[in-house]
Amino acid sequence: MTDQARAAALRMYTAFNDHDHAAALEILTDDFYSHPLGTTGPQSIVESWQRLHDAFPEARVEVEGIVVEGDNVATRLSVHGIPDQAPMMLEMYRVRDGRIAELWALTSMRRDA
Repeated sequence: MTDQARAAALRMYTAFNDHDHAAALEILTDDFYSHPLGTTGPQSIVESWQRLHDAFPEARVEVEGIVVEGDNVATRLSVHGIPDQAPMMLEMYRVRDGRIAELWALTSMRRDA
């Protein structure tokens, strides 16, 4: 499960960086739950990515560290392409059958940007 969980997380970051918003529909489970957004379903992530890329077309993430244990993945990310900010993010995922089923996250990104 470890390799499958790592691959799911890395696929998500690649899709985000490539502006491949539709890929979230394949990477996330149908009942995916985002704790930060308080939403269910992959469409909420598609919409979130779209809003961020509309505001900051150059936005991209870089994985600075990744820890995988069983079906859980924790990542430390730097975010680039957001003017006047150099945010960091910590995300944790639960993976089921090769797809991300649940997300928790913390970020230093200012919401007024």
